[in-house]
Amino acid sequence: MSRNLLILGAAPDLGELRDTLVRLEDTIIFALIERSQFKHNSDIYKAGKMHFKDGYRGSFVSWFLKEVEHVHSKVRRYNSPDEYPFTDNLPEPVLPPLEYPPVLVDPQNININDEIFNVYVNTVVPGITSDGDDKNYGSSATRDIECLQALSRRIHYGKFVAESKFQDPKTHDEYVRLIKEKNRDRLMELLTNTRVEELLLKRLKAKAIIYGQDLSTASLDANGNINSGCSLLATTASADASDERVKSRVNYDLVVSLYRDYVIPLTKEVEIEYLLHRLD
Repeated sequence: MSRNLLILGAAPDLGELRDTLVRLEDTIIFALIERSQFKHNSDIYKAGKMHFKDGYRGSFVSWFLKEVEHVHSKVRRYNSPDEYPFTDNLPEPVLPPLEYPPVLVDPQNININDEIFNVYVNTVVPGITSDGDDKNYGSSATRDIECLQALSRRIHYGKFVAESKFQDPKTHDEYVRLIKEKNRDRLMELLTNTRVEELLLKRLKAKAIIYGQDLSTASLDANGNINSGCSLLATTASADASDERVKSRVNYDLVVSLYRDYVIPLTKEVEIEYLLHRLD
């Protein structure tokens, strides 16, 4: 069973953080699979396409997200240092506040959810869905919110990663020097671990291939076990070695590119911004 890293009272080490980030990979992949079952339904992302009796003028997804976050705010979701809302001016909690040990410096000051929202709506959704409109607006928006919240949590975990790296005795003095110099480029070099990123992308591709397969087409033996020749088992070993297309409920190359082109760079952006304010 994993530990609650938010109540430790000190920055968790990178090993514990990686365990959390690996579990978030699963959450994100399954959320993308769930969203991909519906058409693009582009109207839900366009302001003015739906008329709200409360006078709201944004898109259906933005309205839905705002309403969900209002409820979540009332039950203290955004009191947690690893949760960040997309909506401004949220109501205060109706429950007594939870006290978290002060692990992060100014934990709520850095929020890049606007960037995450734009990437998701303009790049991710068109990539994982088929063109068209199936009128499943509520279901699509529900899945969108699950994806957005998971991506936001994953990316803003960069603050905990940055704090853990900052506290490492091996590199602490170097971080302090670079922060004082405001040396973004050198900070980026110091916090980047290319080998870890390469392994992450390989693991993501394997997961997306396996999780995305339709098991209703799996070949079963008389005892209900998956036959050894089934593509589910075959692709486990060949996910990194073959470019052969495997029928999947989600575009696994898009999952990889999402992390490579957006999740990893945005996480590093959060880490850099956090570190530059670490000594304030």
